[in-house]
Amino acid sequence: MTGARATGEEEHGLRVLPVGRHGLLVELPTAEAAEAFHAELLRRRTAGELPATREIVPGARTVLLEGLAEPARLAARLPEWAIPPLTPGQDATLEIAVRYDGPDLEQVAKLWRVPPDEVVRMHAATEFRVAFCGFAPGFGYLTGLPEEYHVPRRASPRTRVPAGAVALAGAYTGVYPRASPGGWQLIGTAPHTVLWDPERTPAALLTPGTHVRFVPEETR
Repeated sequence: MTGARATGEEEHGLRVLPVGRHGLLVELPTAEAAEAFHAELLRRRTAGELPATREIVPGARTVLLEGLAEPARLAARLPEWAIPPLTPGQDATLEIAVRYDGPDLEQVAKLWRVPPDEVVRMHAATEFRVAFCGFAPGFGYLTGLPEEYHVPRRASPRTRVPAGAVALAGAYTGVYPRASPGGWQLIGTAPHTVLWDPERTPAALLTPGTHVRFVPEETR
């Protein structure tokens, strides 16, 4: 597959673009479609229905496939796939203990128009999924909150956010793997969770597709 010709854009809502000699970049119309497509790729790889692929790397609305022997053949097939929607509760769920003590908890409560205790209850009741990773090693972008609970970043980013901070921004929840600057709304702390450990396999605790629930520490 040479050149930059896209496949299947109008009819199927996705575009398939070549990346080098052995890669494909699949662009999806929405973040939800990208998550569902990534989940279907993982399912097909586990079932032996996907050609050998060295890397599958999801983004906000894209999925990169790298290390394909015949990318053109797969590119022609992708628009024909039936992609089922994501179904909560089908996979094992990772629990992360949280102290909901973040300095922005009250601000998030105001944005949600609920008391702070209700923010804790709603956040802990949500089943999240790691959509993709980035920003820093071990940082996962978790989706799951309904659109009405998406919040803006802070107007003034902090110069230092502590490791383990649980935060919200836009559609995502994240946990900072190490101290760093950041502009997300901090609602809690996960003090016992090691998100990145080079001695561990895989080094990242949160990998794309992982289901996550946050458990208030006092209830464990």
